[in-house]
Amino acid sequence: MPLPLPRWIAHRGGGRLAPENTLAGIRVAARLGYRAVEFDVMLSGDGTPVLIHDETLERTTNGAGRVCDTPDSLLFSLDAGQGERIPRFAEAAALCRELGLLANVEIKPAAGHELATAAVVARQTADLWRGAAVLPLLSSFSLAALAVARDVAPEISRGVLFETPPRDWLAEVHRLRAISLHCDADLVRDEVLAEARAHDIPVLCYTVNAPEQAEMLFARGVSGLFTDRLDLLPVSSGAGCKGCRVFS
Repeated sequence: MPLPLPRWIAHRGGGRLAPENTLAGIRVAARLGYRAVEFDVMLSGDGTPVLIHDETLERTTNGAGRVCDTPDSLLFSLDAGQGERIPRFAEAAALCRELGLLANVEIKPAAGHELATAAVVARQTADLWRGAAVLPLLSSFSLAALAVARDVAPEISRGVLFETPPRDWLAEVHRLRAISLHCDADLVRDEVLAEARAHDIPVLCYTVNAPEQAEMLFARGVSGLFTDRLDLLPVSSGAGCKGCRVFS
């Protein structure tokens, strides 16, 4: 089945309108008309996949220390902002399915845990979306993690994440049997966009928070954008569907 990739994707759940990587953020995105959300998944000290971006707890919670060293009993007691707690991946998956959202699940392994994280997240992704009409998209900056995901859950689509796409980006996309290229909006080059267009590979750029920049990127051939500014961009009027393209 083709994977629908809306032009706008809510970054880390609800962008700046809710604590990042929380269930509240996912609900905000859906309420504003978004059809896709991105969030990060890492393993806890007990090996549970959870939504969090940083390897350490200090920036986004009232806890301290490394996520990969923190047991679930402590992790799930923390405040992730405005009374929200760190969600289990399974909870986020269930909510996305309930709300009809496409999930871009970024595998975000702690250093030294790339292979284990990828295996657990890929396996759970396949299980949690079993029978769904629209499957999620797995992405990662870790090429090793994406290779594991390719082998563990080949039925789940993959996107390759780079800050700046290297010269061999297309070879990596083919090697990993990925369907999309994700990169920094400020660093995407026209030659990369031309090569992607020639091979029918959508390019998704992060993190775009100004309508003027968005218009320029779409004009250059970028397919989709991750944004924190859910309130400023014209999604609530239907851009979650309006202007969408479906890539096979």
